[in-house]
Amino acid sequence: MKDYVLRVTRTKGEAKEIYDKLSKFYDYFTIFERKYSERTLDLLRIKRGEIVLEIGFGTGRCLEKIAESVGSTGKAYGIDISSGMLEVTKKRLEKAGLMDRVELYWGDALQIPYEEDMFDAIFMSFTLELFDTPEIPIVLEETRRVLKPNGRLGITSISNEDGESIPLRIYKWAHQNFSKYVDCRPIYVEKSIKDAGYEIRCRERAKMFGLPIEIVIGINTKRKS
Repeated sequence: MKDYVLRVTRTKGEAKEIYDKLSKFYDYFTIFERKYSERTLDLLRIKRGEIVLEIGFGTGRCLEKIAESVGSTGKAYGIDISSGMLEVTKKRLEKAGLMDRVELYWGDALQIPYEEDMFDAIFMSFTLELFDTPEIPIVLEETRRVLKPNGRLGITSISNEDGESIPLRIYKWAHQNFSKYVDCRPIYVEKSIKDAGYEIRCRERAKMFGLPIEIVIGINTKRKS
């Protein structure tokens, strides 16, 4: 069925173990994702003095750019499930002289450990599709909770919009048969963000090795309490 989104069957423990092992080499696996991540950051328009969260920061390349963008008067936060990724990111930020404006947290974004209305923007790149299907609305509701009214959410993800294409069918087959290692799968990005209560500011489509990519910027339309 075209509208069906596959489940994520590997456990959180397996995810932690795999990403911990990959952390020192992960930059080589994500080299082709970078331009889409950077495009999302461009569209998110992070400004000096803002407070910004990245969920699933990996090796910290984008978090470094976020820290540069917010400047000395702003603050960047990052949450990731892998302690190995956290260590790699910490070294990157220390080398760049940016650690004083970044706070890293090791944990699961199903429960974001920050107070309500804290962030001006939240960024996720090739991360939302790593959560199991019932978890996606929970994560997005958590982002709405910690975002300020009119705060921005920027997401890059593999998209299920082109559900019948050959590259996507092959990728889905790999996910179903090697789910411990091919743990992400295509999702409906814009629909998920809309269903969570966001107003869509912009949406772009792209292709990566034939796989459809969605870049979506949403606005948190909740009112001040």
